[in-house]
Amino acid sequence: MDKKCIIFSAPSGAGKTTIVRYLIGRFSERMSFSISATNREPRANETHGEDYYFLSTEEFEEKIKNDEFIEWEEVYAGTYYGTLKAEIDRIWEAGKCVIFDVDVKGGVNLKKYFGDQAKSFFVMPPSVDALRERLLGRGTETQEKVEMRVAKAAQELEFHKKFDIVLLNDVLERALDEAEDHVSVFLK
Repeated sequence: MDKKCIIFSAPSGAGKTTIVRYLIGRFSERMSFSISATNREPRANETHGEDYYFLSTEEFEEKIKNDEFIEWEEVYAGTYYGTLKAEIDRIWEAGKCVIFDVDVKGGVNLKKYFGDQAKSFFVMPPSVDALRERLLGRGTETQEKVEMRVAKAAQELEFHKKFDIVLLNDVLERALDEAEDHVSVFLK
């Protein structure tokens, strides 16, 4: 297989992780999830090396200095996320397409880096209020953190024009079908 990438970005709560997990299940022989690195604390249901590579702030900053990231971002004050070059090499060496689940700025940066090797998707929520409800429904964060994510989401929605495909996630089944159709075409 050619060295290809599929990038999914969206504000927190738009449904990108649900869509990415669905696609990995449908195309497991042909694609593999790019595990991002972060210095934030793991949530109760997250595992190092599966959901994220959880690094200390010092480890993350050392990898920045050593140019080990394709892209990285300080998404919230003092909280870093990034894509390790070694992670992409690992997936391509296995002969698979890389699928990303990243924040909006990371998605834009990855598309710039990979160019035509990548297809980028922006998952559009039906509204900012729907995002708030989804984030509150998770029950994983405080009201204050949810409001911080919602405020950031309003800014992130402006980035949708920088992506190849805008995927409206108002009805999940429809969004899953549409994503699967686009990915099938891209992988051919």
